Amino acid sequence: MKNWFRREKEEMQVLLRSVPATVVTLFVVSVISMNLLANKTLLQLDWIALDGGILISWLSFMCMDMITRHFGPRAGNRISVLACLINLLTCLIFFVASIIPSNAADYTAFNSILGGTWFILLSSTVAFLLSAVINNRLNWAIGKAFRKNPEGKAAFAVRTYVSTFVGQFMDNFMFSVMVFVLFAPIFWDGFHWTVLQCAMCALTGAVAELLMEIFFSPISYRITVRWRQSGVGREYLEYREKEGDRL
Repeated sequence: MKNWFRREKEEMQVLLRSVPATVVTLFVVSVISMNLLANKTLLQLDWIALDGGILISWLSFMCMDMITRHFGPRAGNRISVLACLINLLTCLIFFVASIIPSNAADYTAFNSILGGTWFILLSSTVAFLLSAVINNRLNWAIGKAFRKNPEGKAAFAVRTYVSTFVGQFMDNFMFSVMVFVLFAPIFWDGFHWTVLQCAMCALTGAVAELLMEIFFSPISYRITVRWRQSGVGREYLEYREKEGDRL
């Protein structure tokens, strides 16, 4: 067990030295932003409902796809866990700030937003971690299926678009069901979404986020090509190969 922890710690240290800081930063910021934006329902009709998280979640999945494509799904999963841990720490700091009294002004709205809601945080964390694993594994598996030109544009497009759509749908659906079907009726005075609304929210959000991914994918593709050409992350890739590429 001690050796396992040592290897895990060592691999994480090598990974953090290898993944470009800008991508990790954008990833973490998008996860934190998703958690805050999810508190607001943007649209609610009989057959569909949307929360604010759809405005930024595409960026999280784009960063995951870039990391997975270059470093592998194990690396993508690790960075996803790191982002969730940082998000939890941020939420804790926000909560502490919200409960500290102040007589300078009326901070009720400020405290309500930053204080957060525990079941939204729980739901978003569980849904994101599960969908991240699904997205990263599916992305990698599809990439392996392209034997002739696995690094080409077609392979990148298919693995990115399919994994993003499936991952986004699962993330949206699991989150909305947990929040608006299970918890909201209990803690929000009966406010709730139906399962149909959750499914349509997940589907609509996945389509919208997929369109954003398609729009920005040429940029992310060129970035990963430059990574490969300039040897970005060579230390981790060599470490992974040495360890037997444990996926």
